Amino acid sequence: MNSDGLTEYQIALVEESFAEAAPRGAALAARFYRRLAHNFPAAKAVFADFDEQVVQKRLLGALVLLVENLRTPEKLQPALDLWGVYQRQHLVESSLYWAVGSTLLRTLAEFTGDLWGSELEEAWSTAYTDISQRLIASAEAATM
Repeated sequence: MNSDGLTEYQIALVEESFAEAAPRGAALAARFYRRLAHNFPAAKAVFADFDEQVVQKRLLGALVLLVENLRTPEKLQPALDLWGVYQRQHLVESSLYWAVGSTLLRTLAEFTGDLWGSELEEAWSTAYTDISQRLIASAEAATM
């Protein structure tokens, strides 16, 4: 088990599922943001200053960074610290993390098809929970 609490098996599940979804990454990101905006309208304000395509590319970049560093989560910390500063400046509330997480899981389920099941959902949920907790800590530590 690595420091994120993911087992090697869970890491392999996340990697395999992301490899399945990644070729349709632009569609995944677009669907994620449409779903997020529809189900959680307050989330739109966080992304209002950015072009939709830029935000979608950032989501894909964040997912790639996460998946590529599941075995070395300490490499994520510099990026999490930067994102924490941004989120602190934009007064992102902790409830948004839940909205993003639930939306991400629903969207990944849609884009991974038959691969999606309770084990894969648990693996992605564990990975997202760890990252979001570390991101919240980074945001709280950031100075304005």
